Amino acid sequence: MFDYQFLVEVLLGGLLSGVMYSLVAIGFVLIYKTSGVLNFAQGAMLLFAALTFVSLVERGTPFALALLATLAIMVALGITIERAVLRPLINQPPITLFMATLGLSYVIEGAAQLLWGTQVHGLEIGVSDIPFDIGGVFISRFDLFAAAVAGSMVALFTLFFRYTRTGLAFRAVADDQFAALAVGLRLPLVWASVWTAAGIVALVAGLLWGARLGVQFSLSLVVLKALPVLVLGGFDSITGAIVGGLLIGAIEKLAEVYVGPFFGGGIEAWAAYVVALALLLVRPSGLFGQKLVERV
Repeated sequence: MFDYQFLVEVLLGGLLSGVMYSLVAIGFVLIYKTSGVLNFAQGAMLLFAALTFVSLVERGTPFALALLATLAIMVALGITIERAVLRPLINQPPITLFMATLGLSYVIEGAAQLLWGTQVHGLEIGVSDIPFDIGGVFISRFDLFAAAVAGSMVALFTLFFRYTRTGLAFRAVADDQFAALAVGLRLPLVWASVWTAAGIVALVAGLLWGARLGVQFSLSLVVLKALPVLVLGGFDSITGAIVGGLLIGAIEKLAEVYVGPFFGGGIEAWAAYVVALALLLVRPSGLFGQKLVERV
């Protein structure tokens, strides 16, 4: 007899994980929409944020002060990256910008190693992983907390970019950079704001993933979880990042539980990429991405 209660439990677990995937993916979308750069350094920024925070706490810094200090550092890092690395490369080919962020990821990881060392850290944020029992469905407390935080961040960014002056400028630049320049928008200021937002996203995502996986250098590989989310939802859509994250989270868990046994397990690590590859063949722009139309 099919266990529908277990199905709900697996599905909810996947959706809660998917919210965290969405948060990482949004860091990519913010940069890509305004500048066309696929920021491969997002994972290194995530690692740097988590490692900075946990190192400050271990050195006796109060939790709240360590959080504020790390936030300030990540804002400064985002602005520095935009001004020192990407602004001089404006109008360069996309592959040049991508290679710049790829090299930048190694620089940031190296700086983290020099500053804080290479040891693995455990990160406690005061939330236990004891599951709730809701009608026989067990849901992780930490997953609920992480999903609530990530969901709140997503909602705040959505409101910010829709209803604030800076958000409207961001949307204008994302739609048409030349038109935005024509009406007097300052692109460097918009780009600096977006990189600041990317730094904040990296901090929140770094703390959540660091609490789940431990703060170690492999944490930067979390960005690989965001790639199928971006392919599925679209590289230039915040809505797509949210929906794509939920779908990928659900697909991973369901595939591991119900399809994995036929392949000997381990399918969770690559099932999302199979789905992303299949979608690329039929809709390269993703479910919510804008289709590129070129006139010749």
